[in-house]
Amino acid sequence: MSKMTNDTLLRAAKGEETGHVPVWFMRQAGRSQPEYRALKEKYSLFEITHQPELCAYVTRLPVEQYDVDAAILYKDIMSPLPAIGVDVEIQSGIGPVINNPIQSLADVEKLGEITPEEDVPYVLDTIKLLTQEQLTVPLIGFAGAPFTVSSYMIEGRPSKDYKKTKAFMYSEPKAWFALMDKLANMTVTYLKAQIKAGASAIQIFDSWVGALNVEDYRYYIKPVMEKIFSELRNENVPMIMFGVGASHLANEWHDLPLDVVGLDWRLPIREARQKGITKSVMGNLDPALLLAPWDVLQEKTKAILDQGMDKPGYIFNLGHGVFPQVEPDTLKRLTSFIHEYSATKLQK
Repeated sequence: MSKMTNDTLLRAAKGEETGHVPVWFMRQAGRSQPEYRALKEKYSLFEITHQPELCAYVTRLPVEQYDVDAAILYKDIMSPLPAIGVDVEIQSGIGPVINNPIQSLADVEKLGEITPEEDVPYVLDTIKLLTQEQLTVPLIGFAGAPFTVSSYMIEGRPSKDYKKTKAFMYSEPKAWFALMDKLANMTVTYLKAQIKAGASAIQIFDSWVGALNVEDYRYYIKPVMEKIFSELRNENVPMIMFGVGASHLANEWHDLPLDVVGLDWRLPIREARQKGITKSVMGNLDPALLLAPWDVLQEKTKAILDQGMDKPGYIFNLGHGVFPQVEPDTLKRLTSFIHEYSATKLQK
């Protein structure tokens, strides 16, 4: 069924030796690609993700253009929320806006459950199309983590300080843990369906959890993450964790039953390993460097690769997503450089 011929990413995620360092870029599909921008003039994100042929095209495009070692499903972390009763719309220039924010335990108790085959069949059809017919590299499925998803559900829109979310967490612990539980169940069910449809790795984005300190993370968040990863463990696919501005939580993630700790650019790979990270790591070029002159970008990339290649179990990525201003040619050239430089080093 699968046409996969390049499984470098899967091997690196398991800590195995590889002939070159695998690379993919967060937000590689989308905003920086002229073909995507042309599509967006006709269709909304919602419309693209609801049409498997179109969504598969957007997901596949960066693999064909840049020669990266993985595709990541083109969709939004909000995709499963309508199924459980969240009234969400993606507003241009703002992001996700939720018209029925969570304010009480009663609101949490009203939330339903997801049945992916009925609620998001288009997501599963896109995965099948990609993995059975189109891709020769692994497809990464993904979901938002409960803290990050709940921050939108409580704030009602993107936030800079998450004060409503934290206030709810501190003042309504019963409602908070009930919400974490509901979101954990949704995440597990949703990701299991993605894996069953053909995703061969998964990433959980806890984009905003860096807003919490370690003590609060351990108490309010870690148990729910433990539950999610433990329940997905039996699926036997590599699992990646990632968040931004969350270097202080890297060791907490490392404790979870996952395979790859994603790092942003604030924590050097060598330092993370010195602090006890023995699992595979992914990262961690500052995406702003993609706008720098090539010689600067090349030197910074080389330095990161040298740290990453100190031991097996390394995947190159950015420390966050590709900016819309990045030239596609830069990503293509960078991928080629990473492959060639790492292959020369690893084969010595």
